Amino acid sequence: MNAPRTSQPAPRATLGGLPAKLEPQLATKADKPPEGVGWFSEIKLDGYRLMVSIDHSRVRLVTRNGLDWTQRMPRLAASFAALNVETAVLDGEMVSLRKDGTSSFRDLQNALSAGADGSLFFYAFDLLHLDGWDLRASALRDRKHLLEALDGWNNAIRYGGHIEGNAAGLFREASRLKLEGIIAKRANAPYRAGRSPTWLKIKCLGREDLLVLGWTLPGGSRHGIGALAIGFYDAEGNLHYAGQVGTGFSDTERLALRAQLEAVPSELPATLRVAGDAPDQQISWVAPNLVAEVSFTGWSGDGKVRHPVYLGLRKDKAPFEVVMEIPDPEAPRRVCVVR
Repeated sequence: MNAPRTSQPAPRATLGGLPAKLEPQLATKADKPPEGVGWFSEIKLDGYRLMVSIDHSRVRLVTRNGLDWTQRMPRLAASFAALNVETAVLDGEMVSLRKDGTSSFRDLQNALSAGADGSLFFYAFDLLHLDGWDLRASALRDRKHLLEALDGWNNAIRYGGHIEGNAAGLFREASRLKLEGIIAKRANAPYRAGRSPTWLKIKCLGREDLLVLGWTLPGGSRHGIGALAIGFYDAEGNLHYAGQVGTGFSDTERLALRAQLEAVPSELPATLRVAGDAPDQQISWVAPNLVAEVSFTGWSGDGKVRHPVYLGLRKDKAPFEVVMEIPDPEAPRRVCVVR
């Protein structure tokens, strides 16, 4: 068995079989880009994180919460099977691209709903295993070099590039283009499952993954739902109300959400925290099993989103992961009582 193919100094790697469970490294939120040298920065793509396992042309595509999506992505799976490797594990993002080359989460949702695998692309930004070598203890710089050198990139699967240094400049450009943000990674760091300060996520826009806590009936000529009640967990596991989102839905989405939410009715959470005005008395509460991605212009001053727009459900994210620092922490909070 040969060592990983590279013209650079051999990375710190060990022999080892493919892991039975694929656990991704996750980024930690940061308020601003890191300064100084030794950071790789990438545009934060607006899609679904996938771990790709290749074992002698047998391919598995796994979401960050462990769902096997191989059968849903036959075109991508076939593209990975054609890579010139015996075994490998790649980490990256599956996206749908607009005409200007930027990624769109809403277009991705529509493509997945329609089974339109042919319109999806995968950008690989890390390499964990290659031809029997476990690379997770190697520096990111070496892993990226090996990744870029793989033979077989094509239109469907692409190498995810980066810039070194000047994270602030990339962040300014991402903000100008109204992108979601950037990811900054320590160039000399190993790959470690879970959250790490060696991977930082810096967002440009007001945008969060929030729990679906309930729904309201539609008004006028609408069908399905009127709005979703949304919230999040704090670091102590307390549930907080963050307002309602009533725009951004298609008619089809309103009807589909109504059917899903009617299947999981619940009482008002006994310890739901709220600041400012109490939630709408007409909310039908549900078990917090769904995660929605929501864009917004800011926080209201009492912990609720301003001008929110629904972007879609995050089927790759578990509800317990929706943990945030409390916005507007000086606003008094109380346990919610509406009935």
